[in-house]
Amino acid sequence: MRNRRQFLTTTAVGGAAAALPAVFPPAAYSQEEAPPRETGLPPAIAALKSHRAEAQPITLAERRDRLERARQLMAQNKLDAICLIGGTSLVYFTGIRWWNSERLFTFVLPKKGRPFYVSPAFERDRAQEQISNAPDGDRSDILTWQEDENPYELVAKGLKSQGLGTGRLGIEERVTFVFSDGIAKANPGAEIVSATPVTAGCRMIKSKAELALMQLACSSTLQVYEAVWKSLHAGMTQADFYRLIRQGYAQVGFTGEASINIGEFSALPHGSLKPQIIKEGTILLIDDGCVAEGYGSDISRTFVIGKPTDKMKRVFDVVHRAQAEALKTARPGIPCGAVDAAARKVIGDAGFGAEYEHFTHRVGHGMGMDGHEWPYLVKGNKLPLEPNMTFSDEPGVYIRGEFGVRLEDDMHITEDGAQLFTPQSKSLEEPFA
Repeated sequence: MRNRRQFLTTTAVGGAAAALPAVFPPAAYSQEEAPPRETGLPPAIAALKSHRAEAQPITLAERRDRLERARQLMAQNKLDAICLIGGTSLVYFTGIRWWNSERLFTFVLPKKGRPFYVSPAFERDRAQEQISNAPDGDRSDILTWQEDENPYELVAKGLKSQGLGTGRLGIEERVTFVFSDGIAKANPGAEIVSATPVTAGCRMIKSKAELALMQLACSSTLQVYEAVWKSLHAGMTQADFYRLIRQGYAQVGFTGEASINIGEFSALPHGSLKPQIIKEGTILLIDDGCVAEGYGSDISRTFVIGKPTDKMKRVFDVVHRAQAEALKTARPGIPCGAVDAAARKVIGDAGFGAEYEHFTHRVGHGMGMDGHEWPYLVKGNKLPLEPNMTFSDEPGVYIRGEFGVRLEDDMHITEDGAQLFTPQSKSLEEPFA
């Protein structure tokens, strides 16, 4: 699977980019492997050190704690069971990585009693191999179905065996309609509801181990960005940039990616498909991150090779102050929407619009195993912040036809405030000082 930025990477610059591997795989679908290190690298990239050995996997004990927390939230939200398919939440709770196809593979966690799995019969051995390493794997049932059988009836059978045929079944938000519809039809006595209060309720509060992996991913990304920045020069293409990014992440030992948008294309928050060439005195905006044991970073830097204009410097200063104000505002008990409002006020007071005129997106999104996950720092979100929530802090000002500036670092909520994983950028000329 590829994400949006991977699509842009492989389509924006024709054959040169198309030859690049699809990097930054979603944690839920593939194991991370350290990219091969290369020779003949630019000095700044060659100087990067591997941090892969510092990435400590999430333990089985922590996954057991996650299941217990899920059961507590199920009780609070009056759910009798939740149902997951292959994806990030399945990895989060069980460590099982499963590619989704048209064949149903599902994990059902009851509020009480034994978890069970429904799997294609021919996949049983492969499923058992992973289930044996999951929490409660030694006491979890695996119900299998042949190609001509109805798998949804096995979900109903498993629920009924635990007295849950008429209970409230939570379906995780990433479960595809064909699966949720089949489960609903096979369980007419059950009430089908959202499992988000349970899955997001667990995942949006990070443990020390999760925070450590996010810190490692963020620090590694910033090191790669700085090495690439030192290696860029006017005349390079996007394909040249992608090659440097790939080489940098191979050096630090993680799978990662980044997009680059130049000049007027930096005014489009997620860029353009059009080929671009680096020019001196022009804004460059780079964005994205890497994954360390399933936990990611999402960092943006805006800079100029050469001398920026006074207007560029003024916009950078406004965005810098907006990012700092969002960080200053974020603390436990404050609604998510208030953080967005704080950054938006700085930008509005500077004459760039109090709504979405030039700051065209929310100030931040939840971070963790997915690039974007619950909760979101957006207008109207009244959810109060809690310690150990993690977010991007990424205000921007985008002037169509000219340039855009976005500064993005990731932050976590502390007991009495918020803290960035990486230091703020200093200026357009010294983005990594």
